[in-house]
Formats: sequence, structure tokens, C-alpha cells
Amino acid sequence: MQKEIEIKLLPEEIGQEEVLKKNLSAALRIDSARIKGYKILKRSIDARSRQVVYRLMVRVYIDEPFLTDIYHFNYQNVRDKKSVLIVGAGPAGLFAALQCIENGLKPIVLERGKDVKQRRRDLAAINKEGLVNTESNYCYGEGGAGTYSDGKLYTRSNKRGDINKVLETFVQHGATEDILVDARPHIGTNKLPHIITAIRETILNAGGEVRFDQKMTDLLVEFGKVKGVVVNGEESIAADAVILATGHSARDVYELLNDKHILVEAKPFALGVRIEHPQAIIDAAQYHCDIRSEFLPPAYYSLVEQVGNRGVFSFCMCPGGIIAPCATYENEIVVNGWSPSKRNNPFANSGTVVQITLEDVPGDDPLRMMHFQAEIEKKAFALGGGHLVAPGQRMVDFVEKRLSLDLPKNSYLPGTRSAMLDDTLPAFVAESLRGALPHFGRKIKGYYTNEAILVGVESRSSSPVRIPRDKESLQHPQVAGLFPCAEGAGYAGGIVSAAIDGVNCANAVLKFL
Repeated sequence: MQKEIEIKLLPEEIGQEEVLKKNLSAALRIDSARIKGYKILKRSIDARSRQVVYRLMVRVYIDEPFLTDIYHFNYQNVRDKKSVLIVGAGPAGLFAALQCIENGLKPIVLERGKDVKQRRRDLAAINKEGLVNTESNYCYGEGGAGTYSDGKLYTRSNKRGDINKVLETFVQHGATEDILVDARPHIGTNKLPHIITAIRETILNAGGEVRFDQKMTDLLVEFGKVKGVVVNGEESIAADAVILATGHSARDVYELLNDKHILVEAKPFALGVRIEHPQAIIDAAQYHCDIRSEFLPPAYYSLVEQVGNRGVFSFCMCPGGIIAPCATYENEIVVNGWSPSKRNNPFANSGTVVQITLEDVPGDDPLRMMHFQAEIEKKAFALGGGHLVAPGQRMVDFVEKRLSLDLPKNSYLPGTRSAMLDDTLPAFVAESLRGALPHFGRKIKGYYTNEAILVGVESRSSSPVRIPRDKESLQHPQVAGLFPCAEGAGYAGGIVSAAIDGVNCANAVLKFL
């Protein structure tokens, strides 16, 4: 007999099997000897009262043997099967490739950047020297932006596809099984490269291909049908189906499609700053304590406020994290955040952004939001003074329109420079942030403080361009065999949702072929 039951444990009791079994037997009113095994289905922290607890949903095996879960994937040999081109080796591209293999199709993944090992050298140059390799950076390369974005796997996309299959795939390739049960699953930037490498090996072992330093420079279309792509301006690769999973920063892809009169559309996005606090401030507020218990992880927060007719919200919150330089072009500043698996850095950072609507940037140019985004990033670079030094301002100083005399110690490695962020942010964005931040301070004690730094700019929260597609076939309405996919096409917003969209596009390709 199996029963599912919710129990509560103190943080220091987590991991103590005897305590867990004792609580289960008490809740079920049975002798603990009858419990032959259990499986934790969900685990979350409840910090609503002063006594912080873990809530666990547990499946209990009573008077019957406990069976270990076995994950089944049909990675058949597809070396001689029909080929599908997948442009981009981010979460969408990699999961599309895995699904193609399960569907009996041969994926050929084309990635403009380098593999994760080679990519590290370019990231070191970004952080230490302020030098951007425009083809290998935090956004371009094996695993895409997801490899260096903390590995947060929380998603609301439960109606788009099989979330559990995505998580189980990560476990199969080296992630811990904790991601299957935690309410906010997280892998960690330090672990993701090994997992991404393992996924590549699965693709190769099944007869698929993964090619690096292969930038798509043209899309071959004849009579409204895809015929393949050109890479690096010289090599043509033929295919009847192309999954376009190029991410939200590949501006050249949007320009290519627009120049070829393949429909693209301007899309709303969000713009703001990355805000960093000492982690201890967030811990104290969220856990109602002076010092966080060693049995609790660094605290998380999620904030939203309506200021006038604009939403201001936090996203991609990184407890124990680091602010990273994520520009893909020279003379631009873009910031993002990530955390190692232990989340043991002394700072907490989060993107805090304002909605940008199509009405804010009037005109008919389908790339106008992208150009607007680029202009802001260039202003931020100039304001920082070069070498990817980012403009920064203390929180209260920003709200009170005062230049900070100095800046607090922070995690952004290229360095920060005191500046008036109004000189890079559009006025309506700055004013919306000013209206929201004091309200956030009333929601989280200690949040509104000059110990916090605002670092500009956070501008790549989502794509400023949408590549349209048919809802049923997932193909571009003008080009048969072209499957716009995930974040770069405007249909996803994170690792899991991108992976799900990659799976969906691979399944759509199977139907098409």
C-alpha cells in the first residue's frame, strides 16, 4: 500500500532518516516497522512564521517493497537517419537534439561559440580584462546563456510540456536528484558545464553531431521552403528542417531574417538594473533571525509592484551569487547574475526591471525594440568609463537622485563606478524603479538600504523581437520547415521552458517530415 502525506520538519532534522520515519509513522498512526521505504515528492521552506520549517510531500510504502525510480530514454543510433539542423546549443537546442534522437532523427547542432572548456578562457578575459569575444561569452557557446545563469530550474510552464522529463534528463546527465523535489530547483553554475558536456556526449554517442565555431550567416529558402543554412559565410549545409534556437541576444539573426523579408515582430521586454545586497540582510528578513541557521540555504525573494501603469518586478534572483558581465558586443554593458551550487558567496543579487511596451518605442521598424535595447547598453558602457566597468549607485542615493560618494563592496568583477543611473536609464524606467524600491523595503525588512547597490544595466531579461510561428505546426508562417524556438523567438523564459520548447519543436519536426 502507498500513501502520500505532508509532514513538517525543522531545518536541523532534514537529512535525518530516523526522524523522518518517526514523523511519518506518527502522522500515519502506524508502527515504523511497516514503512518499507519512502520517496520525497516535493520539498519547500515555509518561513511565514518565526519558526522556519521544511514542508515535505512524501510517498510512503507500507507493507510493500520500495522500488527505486528508473528513468527511461530511447537514445537510439541515428547516424544514418534523416538530418535536422539545430542552430544554437543552448537548453532549447540541446533538448531538441535529444528529442530528435528519441524520434529517430539525426540532429546536427550548429553553435557559433566554443565548447564549455574553451569558453572558460574567454569568460576569464571578460572578467579580468574587460574584453568581449563577440562569438564566445556568457551568452554564446555550448549550453548558451543557461550554462552561466545559476542553473535555476523553477518554471511556471507546466502546461507547455513534461517538466519532469526535463529534470530527469538533467539527473541522468549528472545533476543531483534534489532538483526533482525542491520547490525551487537549482543546479549551480559550477556544476552545469559538466552536465552540458555529458549531454553533448549522449548526442554524439547516438550518432548526432555538435559543431562549434559554426555561425549561421544565411538561411537558405526556396519557394517558401527551408533548404538549409550557410555557416561562416562559406559552407552550405542542406536540410529540410531547421530549428532556430539562437537565444535572445543574437541580433544578427534577427537582422538576417529581416533583410531576407522573413517576418519578425517587435516585442515588449523589460529593462532595469541588477540589485545586490549583503546576503545577511536578506537572510535576516526572510528567516526572522539575526544569523541564518547552518541548516538553511541562503534566503530567496521575489518582489513585484505596480507603479502607475507599469509593473516593476524582480527576476533571476541569485542567493549567494555573483553579478556577471554578459555583453555580446563591444562597447556595451549588460549584467546578469549566477550562483554556485552551494550559494556560498556573501551577496544576494536580483534583476529588478520595468516593463517596456511597444508604445514606449513608437514606429514601424520590427527591430526598433532591439535597437532601443542596444542604445541603453552603449550608454551604460560609456557611463562606466570602459573595460566593462559598470555604472553603479547606492539604492537610497538613487531614489533620492544623489550621486553616491562611494560604492559598497560588491561581486561584479570588472568593477563598478559611481554614476547617476538616470544618465543611462530612460526616465520612465528610472521613475518606476524609484516608486517601487521603497515599497519593496516595506515588504522585506532591511531591503531599502544604502548598503545595496544598483548596477546597470539589466536588459536581456527576454527577447525584444519575436519570430512568429503557427500555433499548431510551430513553423514560421512564411517558411515551411523553419521552426522558431524558445527564448530567441519569444516563446520561453528560462532553462526549463526553453528545454520544453526545444522538445516541442523536435516533435513538430517529426510530424513535418
